[in-house]
Amino acid sequence: MADMDPITAHAIVQRPSRFGYLMGLYGANYWLLTRLFGPRALAVGRYRSQGQAGLPLVVEVLERAPFTTELRLSYELLDELTGQPDPSAHVRLYSDARLAEVTACYFGSRLEDVLGRSAPAATVFRHRLQMNAFFAKWLDYLDQCGHSRFGLQSCASEHA
Repeated sequence: MADMDPITAHAIVQRPSRFGYLMGLYGANYWLLTRLFGPRALAVGRYRSQGQAGLPLVVEVLERAPFTTELRLSYELLDELTGQPDPSAHVRLYSDARLAEVTACYFGSRLEDVLGRSAPAATVFRHRLQMNAFFAKWLDYLDQCGHSRFGLQSCASEHA
């Protein structure tokens, strides 16, 4: 690095931190999710997307608040043991900050359920990073399969 000018050397040394990378995933997931399904325009309820390939997708708007929307994305497949959708991702969309955070993957797998109540911060962080990286790849796959807001159809809620 002795032969490099100071600007180039600084650019090589400055990489995003793991936290910066996670926040970048949250931001990228927000824009992918918004482009694909327009969740802020959806009312609380259950929607189905057939797509052009692959499995039908269920998008559930679970709760709305002025600046947040809670969603669950899943296929119409059920786990044999729990009877719950598998795979699924619970997502909290922060419209003011333009972030989408995956809070759980698979039914009932809140962080406390997976890691325990007193998991070290590094373990919790690593788990969040894995869930959100998975979600980014899943959204990209859903896009490639032709799922979009234009194919969403409202369905009767099973929770009503």
